[in-house]
Amino acid sequence: MIWHHLDAFLTRARAHRRPLSLLADGLVIALCWNITYLFRLGFDRWFSARPGYDGWVMLGLVALYLVVFWLAGVPRGLWRFAGFGDVKRLTLACAGAGLLGAVVVLMAQLNEVPRAVLALHPVVSLMALCVVRIGYRMGYEQLRARLAGHSEASRRALVLGAGEAARLLLAGIQHQGYVVVGLLDDDAAKQHARIGGVPVLGPLEQLARHVEQQQISHLIVAMPSLPPAGRRRIIETAAATGLPVLTVPSAEELREGSQVSRVREIEPDDLLGREPVRLDEAGISDCLNGKTVLITGAGGSIGAELCRQVARYGPSRLVLYELSEFALYSIEQELSEQFPHISLLRLIGDVKNLAHLRHTFGSCRPQVIFHAAAYKHVPLMEQDNAWAALHNNTLGTWLAATAAAEAGVERFVLISTDKAVNPTNVMGATKRAAEMVISHLATQGHATRFMAVRFGNVLGSSGSVIPKFKEQIARGGPVTVTHPEITRYFMTIPEAARLVIQAAAMGDTGQVYVLDMGEPVRIAELARDLIRLSGHTLEEIPVAFTGLRPGEKLYEELLADADTTLPTPIARLRVARLHQDEQADWLHRAPQVLARLDAAQGDEAVKAWLAECVPEYALATGRARRA
Repeated sequence: MIWHHLDAFLTRARAHRRPLSLLADGLVIALCWNITYLFRLGFDRWFSARPGYDGWVMLGLVALYLVVFWLAGVPRGLWRFAGFGDVKRLTLACAGAGLLGAVVVLMAQLNEVPRAVLALHPVVSLMALCVVRIGYRMGYEQLRARLAGHSEASRRALVLGAGEAARLLLAGIQHQGYVVVGLLDDDAAKQHARIGGVPVLGPLEQLARHVEQQQISHLIVAMPSLPPAGRRRIIETAAATGLPVLTVPSAEELREGSQVSRVREIEPDDLLGREPVRLDEAGISDCLNGKTVLITGAGGSIGAELCRQVARYGPSRLVLYELSEFALYSIEQELSEQFPHISLLRLIGDVKNLAHLRHTFGSCRPQVIFHAAAYKHVPLMEQDNAWAALHNNTLGTWLAATAAAEAGVERFVLISTDKAVNPTNVMGATKRAAEMVISHLATQGHATRFMAVRFGNVLGSSGSVIPKFKEQIARGGPVTVTHPEITRYFMTIPEAARLVIQAAAMGDTGQVYVLDMGEPVRIAELARDLIRLSGHTLEEIPVAFTGLRPGEKLYEELLADADTTLPTPIARLRVARLHQDEQADWLHRAPQVLARLDAAQGDEAVKAWLAECVPEYALATGRARRA
């Protein structure tokens, strides 16, 4: 289409805007010199009556005008935005250049140059220069209007990266409403080359300059093979421009079937800058392939991802155990579409109902159980819901594990949390108590292998900060963070699910697995990154600090002080052998003790019981009260 070609030509020319502006102005000034002669002498004599040296006078005046224009800053003006300020600057520049030129001509005693031409030329030049600029602006606005009819006017993209991924991206992105005006790459061999008809404009360090010159509206990172740390640096550089930043799928996503041309928004896991954990795929396949696998809490964030990951290894049947009807329906529909060959059993059930658990496990005969059913929202569980957290997280684990042992399940994997380490809140204490249940049952001679997996916050899971931050950004802010120094360990949902599956494949009974998740992330910085990546500034959407909530820690831990860790064959995956406290007599009568705690007794009774049975919780809350 002619409008696209014209836009592409103007985009390429914009990099040389100032010299081209001077060239055009020089041609206009020379033309106006001839027009002035025509006006003064008429058609019959406008050329023949000139002196022989008139051409040199014209060239000298053009050079003089251009020097004055340069000193006055005329070339810095953008013709597409020409307005009264540009007219004022041109008027002063033409008047000064015209006056100075007339003085030079008269002092040189070039008397054959008509005085009227010297007087009228600055006026005619000013009018012509203004008309040219106004005409350009009208044409440019017409161009943008034409392109707007094809939805590309506001989607001018600059691609970071000029490799194979960029080539494939250019082949398909034009159908998504983007106009790619150029690429940036640090490879010296690619400078000034063209890929798919699009020029490589320069290295990445010139990003800010090209964003301004090319009127860029979107940045696209096309470096899927870059290591995560390098990818994070590129994304942060792009975010500093204040423009929306998109990316092609990561190398892992491409391996799973994503198309390069399907650009997406930057997700928080793109900012982790951490190499993904490489797992024992063969060992996991031996554990799950052809087996019946049951997942409690199958419709939750972690449970649903566990379903997706487990389905990849070809179980003979997948049992979805979920209390929420809608969550169960949603994951069942997704799995039926993506894995139509896998037999699904969809069960609405409550892990606090021992009779139903026994019936389900006895009839389904699962060989592997992933126990993901839990209440995990810290502030919500801390006030008014402590009893519900205790019954669901601790009693539910006891009942599900007991039913698994009775049914002869091969492996039972508890999903735990870093908040179970030296817990300062009800949710963490109930999960620590659940770990103690698993450790206790592992010593009772059951054929079932009991194990737990402990990890940090999961990016994008329900109740996590990321969806909340995105909603607040969409509403225009502010983005609320509890404390400027608060930090958390993070992992992605797929990473968490794979860790759980790996634990099931290699874990021995009574073990708790911990992922080395690198350095903790400062939540305030994560919020600022998300604001910048959405195309906003911190002035437009500020970060507001609201204060720590009840039971909330500034820093999370992955291992308690009394724990020891041992390496495993999987890099950055370690096993923690937990210290079993002598005060854990309650474990021998846990169902009876838990059943006697009634909701009517209130939060304080539950917290008192947790402090009695979970020594780390008693110590942590005691320190908090003394502080």
